[in-house]
Amino acid sequence: AEEVLTNTVSIHFYPNSWEIYKKVTKDEEGKTIETDYDPKAKYVVSEIGRLAGQFGNARIIIEGHTDSRGTVEYNVALGDRRATATLNYLVAQGVKADRISVISYGMERPLCSVHSEGCWSQNRRSQFLVKEQ
Repeated sequence: AEEVLTNTVSIHFYPNSWEIYKKVTKDEEGKTIETDYDPKAKYVVSEIGRLAGQFGNARIIIEGHTDSRGTVEYNVALGDRRATATLNYLVAQGVKADRISVISYGMERPLCSVHSEGCWSQNRRSQFLVKEQ
């Protein structure tokens, strides 16, 4: 199967969360504001849906990933919840569920291996592969 999406594309999650549009508060110039944890998530998921529509026979594989904290079992389950939440959002956007598959890698495929919040936040993600059948 030829890959339609050639770049690594992912959305990121708040710790222990599988909410795609998790709201967080932060201080900015002395004001507390509410914002999305991953501000690009809506755009990324919409673009994946658009690609799926453009390539009518494309298959979407959603990989669920976590950071290295927690047990293997917990992280595999959390990665599955993240991938499934992403699948559900795509289905709500009109992508047929039978064109999407999910797999959880838990903490087994980190992008970064430094023990810091910045690194852990990179590893908490759903990652997309889009392939023509």
